[in-house]
Amino acid sequence: MYLTTKKCDGQGDCIKNCPSEAIRFVDNKSFSCMCCGACFEACPNHAIFKNKYGGYVVDRAKCNGCGVCEFTCPIESIHLDNGIVKGICSRCGLCEDVCTRNARVDTDNLVLDKQKVLLNSLKMVATTVGYGAGVKKIENMKLPIKSDKTADRVCISTDYEKCVKCGRCAYYCPTRAIEVIIQDEGFCVGCKVCEDICPTGALKDGLYDRNHCTLCLACVENCINDALTVKDFRILRNKKDDSLYSNSEGTIVSCLNCGLCVETFNSSALIRKENALRYDPSLDEDSEENREKRLEAIYNCPVSTLSENEDNKLFGYCVSCGKCVEVCNEQNARTSETISWDGEIRDDCISCGICAELCPEDAISLKRGTINVDLDRCIMCETCGIHCPTDAIPKTTSVKYEISGGFNYIDENLCVKCGLCQSICPEDAIYTVDISSDEVNLGTKNKNLRFIVDDDKCNYCGACMNICPSKSFIFEREFNRVN
Repeated sequence: MYLTTKKCDGQGDCIKNCPSEAIRFVDNKSFSCMCCGACFEACPNHAIFKNKYGGYVVDRAKCNGCGVCEFTCPIESIHLDNGIVKGICSRCGLCEDVCTRNARVDTDNLVLDKQKVLLNSLKMVATTVGYGAGVKKIENMKLPIKSDKTADRVCISTDYEKCVKCGRCAYYCPTRAIEVIIQDEGFCVGCKVCEDICPTGALKDGLYDRNHCTLCLACVENCINDALTVKDFRILRNKKDDSLYSNSEGTIVSCLNCGLCVETFNSSALIRKENALRYDPSLDEDSEENREKRLEAIYNCPVSTLSENEDNKLFGYCVSCGKCVEVCNEQNARTSETISWDGEIRDDCISCGICAELCPEDAISLKRGTINVDLDRCIMCETCGIHCPTDAIPKTTSVKYEISGGFNYIDENLCVKCGLCQSICPEDAIYTVDISSDEVNLGTKNKNLRFIVDDDKCNYCGACMNICPSKSFIFEREFNRVN
């Protein structure tokens, strides 16, 4: 809920701007709905719901104006005006934003401020009485949101600056957990697989010794990029710019070892043991229920390396064997390391909420202007970073999804006309039109306006939907993988 402090001088900007008329003057101080939820529990038509910010909103399509909420409200904040329920706080935060005296305070922040004041007071008292040990203990106290904790993931990762994307690691990966896309098809990328499998040593250091070649064709059949051909009883290597390493502009993607597949599959056939994935196909039952769970695990793989073969058995999971590290031609391009994240994001965040929507662990919650990450729940699957439209969330994989289209519409029966959607939209895709007086149902500064989405400008980021306190957006979006 929002409280009013002694700073309030009765200007009334909060009252004028409250979209649901949930603030009124009491003894010349603003007083508002407590968000106690009594109306929500009492409504016989289930026309009142609680939103993600802890506020309550009336679905005017369900409300029949019976007035039960009005009689239930313990502070007489709720009232009916021509059959329209008013006086319920949606916790949109406009009152706090418009107050020039900073007299409106969010109780969530107030609790934190009180904790800070308490710790500072304890420190001052301890210092005054000379209790040095107490000062040290108090200084070591941490507020709930302050933590050195990180979400960690042990995996084998790629140094993209060193990797030439030759595909050698993918060739030797026993579980096909690495995928390399080579843009320059038909050219030698220097993977040297042909040299490894040549039984006579006819291929070595990029050179071909015809006298030792037996034309077994093992090199041709196993060439990663179809760069070897046979002509006149000799092996020909197709090079680009006469260079052994083409340094292709391709991509490399490997299993993150996040363990999301283990959670989703939920089968004894796929487990996590000592930070490594283990799969026993003999335990993977060939049942319809098991197949559905297997397909769900494949679908939810953040980097899409997980798949199944023709026998409906899984592949594409990293077993942390280290073979890719061993065979990598470029020193330290593949290394085993611990990836950590402290939950911090860059300033590019537009509060679109995609991360919170897609997080499979519900580890991310949206806060206006930023996000909160529950590091105890986060498994570092990087789904949030992969889909973040502004790359505000860090990621280690090269996989990226972009919004390809969608649908966005504002339901007038739910809109409280707070205007938050219009102010947060990064594309200026929400505009207003005047409405006739007989259509006005909320007495706010926007009472004569209707908010509309401009489909030509909207990029379906979802910022409007996620900041909307009344869930008035009918919204869908689609993603396409771009690399």
